[in-house]
Formats: sequence, structure tokens, C-alpha cells
Amino acid sequence: MDTFVLTYDLGTTGCKTCLYRIGKTLDLLGAALAEYPLHVTDDGGVEQKADDWWQAVCTTSREVLAKASLAPDAIKGLAFCCQMQGSILVDRQGNALRNPMIYMDGRATRQMEDHLCHGLLRISGMNLIKALNALRITGGVAATPKDPLWKYHWVRENEPAIFKKVHKWLDVKDYLILRCTGKIGMTRDSAHVTFIYDTRPGKEKWHPGLCHTFGVNMDHLPKVVHATDVVGTLSANAASETGLSPGIPVFGGGGDVTMAAIGSGCLDLFDTHIYVGTSGWVAANVNKRWVDIENFMASILGAVPGRYNYVGEQETSGACLKWVRDHLALDEIGIYLQGKKDPEEQMEDLYKLLNQVVAETEPGAGNLIFTPWLHGNRAPREDANARGIFFNIGMNTGKRQMIRAVLEGVSYHKRWILEAMEKKIPFQKSICFVGGGAKSDVWCQIMADVTGRKIRTVKYPQDIGTVGAAIVCGVGLKILPTFKGAKELIPMGSSFHPQPEYRAVYDRNFDVFKSLYQKNKTLFRTLNKR
Repeated sequence: MDTFVLTYDLGTTGCKTCLYRIGKTLDLLGAALAEYPLHVTDDGGVEQKADDWWQAVCTTSREVLAKASLAPDAIKGLAFCCQMQGSILVDRQGNALRNPMIYMDGRATRQMEDHLCHGLLRISGMNLIKALNALRITGGVAATPKDPLWKYHWVRENEPAIFKKVHKWLDVKDYLILRCTGKIGMTRDSAHVTFIYDTRPGKEKWHPGLCHTFGVNMDHLPKVVHATDVVGTLSANAASETGLSPGIPVFGGGGDVTMAAIGSGCLDLFDTHIYVGTSGWVAANVNKRWVDIENFMASILGAVPGRYNYVGEQETSGACLKWVRDHLALDEIGIYLQGKKDPEEQMEDLYKLLNQVVAETEPGAGNLIFTPWLHGNRAPREDANARGIFFNIGMNTGKRQMIRAVLEGVSYHKRWILEAMEKKIPFQKSICFVGGGAKSDVWCQIMADVTGRKIRTVKYPQDIGTVGAAIVCGVGLKILPTFKGAKELIPMGSSFHPQPEYRAVYDRNFDVFKSLYQKNKTLFRTLNKR
């Protein structure tokens, strides 16, 4: 018998809600998208409004059900896939006390320095004893101002009146589950990236010693749950707002990285995927905790028992393409998108046009190189001051070369992360490319040519987060026996092979790309240090 589930991918720019039927196959029956804004502050803050998220969840839930002509009581499970490393402080009534600080928020530099960087013995600028202790217990360190731990302290120090009212400290997904159910729980992946959670096998729990070291009130910490646990059921109030039926089980779900790993079918050991959404990453499925301090990469607890996701993050990926749309648009792009009101329809049409524009431009973009660090960088070089560059513009450089250079630049950065990652995992001949960027055949081919690997896609590359969440529902409802058994349900897409005739130009440009950061690091700091 078929089972219907509703899953949500709440990212940086919007909420995508998808209706799936789980049977002999996993079928997407309908989807809806609602966008919401970012609020960027002059001191490096990046926030969103919690009510914007909730309204997007409610609007898209109603829209999907209406499109599918499905009765609300047909839905048997809900799960979220959400952006990670946010900081949502709620009171006892479950109200967000201030705008959530999202993963891009980098204003907590002083808080990180005060708590982590003081001391005579240091490693990579961090207090050696504190860093090694955190590494031993959690398998990682809160080594950047954008980590949730420092956002927590930023509010404590800058907004003490608000901080006094804090009941619980949550991530994005956990806040939305609270809105749905009135119950509080945080999944293991979100707990892990606080870096005060003991991730050693058999010892998983909030670690009192680390909480003391880093000044966290343990009363603020939520219960930790598994992805497939039922945190609660949909309340009558939430059901009224979403148009769903009360009593639907709401599962723990997971963050975007962990759900993408499942949704891309990367369930075997060392399976690796590249994600290009607003942000981006490279993630490999591993069976133990790994950390690479030099390259700012670490493994986080996965949704699949016994597995970790070894991740290197890129702050802006698809956001670079949005920048092209907004600031570097060819005249015909504006004309082409005229009258396209639906945001997803706009992106579909933009990809169609860019496919044509980029395909008609020579590989290597006329030796023009773009660095995709529009809001700093994370891995393999953490630097909030890094910014984008168009390098080697000449008299014959045009917008088409610049647009292709943006796609190539994002791909160079993914190769940079991938090669650093392969210091610990075996060389991967085949990589799964997912996210909105994978909808572009041209970008898929560029990714294959730049990385020198076979690139494969899935049928719904932009929806892999909701696919992963649907599989979580299936396992949680016990209609799927295991995660690994769900792999055959995920429909595959196309494959792209590297073209050897372009290897030399891409290898040369990649070497230049890597050197651009090192040669400009001091200048980035001069221009952008707050």
C-alpha cells in the first residue's frame, strides 16, 4: 500500500515543500516554493525572521495539498531538511526571542577569540588545550565565528536582557518542529556542530566539561533525538495553520548535509556528493570521526546509524549564480525572465538561458578566473574576509566569458575541497552532483571537466533534501526496513564524463585559482576586516 509523506527543505532563500508517495518507487507528486529575505547587518550579521520560515511552511503545505487534490488525512508523516548552524533562542512559550542568526552570520569574532584563542600554547590560532579536548570529545572544534557556539555568546554579551529569557537554544529544524508539535528535540547532527556534544561511540550526550569550558548553560540544551524518532505529533493549532490534519507524526529529520547524503543515494562507505545550492559543500560517507584542522573539514554525525558525513563547506555557490542574475545579467536575461512571477519558474528559465550562453563560450572562459568567495570562505581556507575576484580581464573579455567563469570558479573550489578531502578518503572516480546547480547539463559537464571525475546526477537534483527527509519518514514509519534498502528507490539522472581535450586548460587555471587566495589574503584583510 502506498504511503504519502510531506517533507520540507528550508534553505537560505526559501522553503521547498514536496509531497512524496512511497511504494515500490519514490514518486514526487507535487511541490511548492515560498521565498523569504535575508537581513544583513553592517557588522557582519546575517539573520532571518522565524515567522517568515513558519509562514513559508504553512503557505506551501496548503498549496501542495491543493495541487495534488489530496485529503489532509492522507499524509502519514512530516520531516524537515533545513539549513544548519543557525542559532534560535526561544522562551518557555516557544517564541523566538530575536531574529535567528543563520549559518552565514560572522559577527561573533570577538566571542570566539575570548573563549578559544587565549593562552600561551596555540594550534592554528586556538588554545591548544581547549582545542585538543574538544577534538577528543566531539571530533571537531568551533573554529570559526560562524559556528553556533559563538552566536550564543554574542547574544549573551550584546543582548543580556534577551538572553535572560532564554529557555532553549535550537537549530532551524528544531524550531520548526517545535512550531509543529509544541515538543523540543534536536537531531544528532545539529547537536554535533555545537561542538559541546560528546560524539564518541557509546558516550553520546551533552558534555558537562565542555559546557563549563565554553560557558554554556546546560539548561538551555534540548533533548537529542535520532532522525527517525517521532519528536511529536502535529498540534491542532499547527494543523489549522498548515491545512493538515492534527496527529501526524513529525520525525526528527536532519540538516541539509545529512539529508542530502541520503537523498543523493550516497549510502555506501566513501560515497561522495557535491552540492550546489545557495551555499555548497563536498561530503563523503565515512564510518568514523575525522577532522582536518589545516583544511577546516570535519565529520558530523549522520542520520544513518554508524555513519558520519565528512564535510568541506563553501559559503557561496549557487549564490554566485544569483549574483550573475542580479548584477551581471545579459540584456536578454531580463527580457527572458519578464513576466515570470513564480521564483522556481524564473530559476528554471534562467538555467535554460545560461545553459545556452555558457555552452557557446569556450572552456576556460578565455583564461578568466572567478573566485566564488562573495561572503567569505570556509573550507579549505577559513577566512571571513575573502571576497570574489574576476582575474585576468582583457579587452576582449565579455559578459559571456564572465558568466562561464562564475560556473567554473565554483567548480574549481569544489575540486579544491575534494582534493583536500582525499587526503583521508580513497580517490573517488565517480561523484554525485546535486542541488539546483545540477539541473544545468552545462554545469554538470564543467564539473566533470574541472574535477576530472565522472559526474552523475539524480532525477530530482534540486529536491534531494526532501527526498532524504521522505526516506527518513519511510524508515521511521517502518515501511522501509533500512536506509540502505532505500537506495534503489532513488531515481537516477544523467552521467557526464570528463573531456580530456580540456584537461590542460582546467589544470592550469585551477593552479592559478588556488594561488589567488594566498596571494590576496592580506589584501582581503586590509579591505574587509571589521
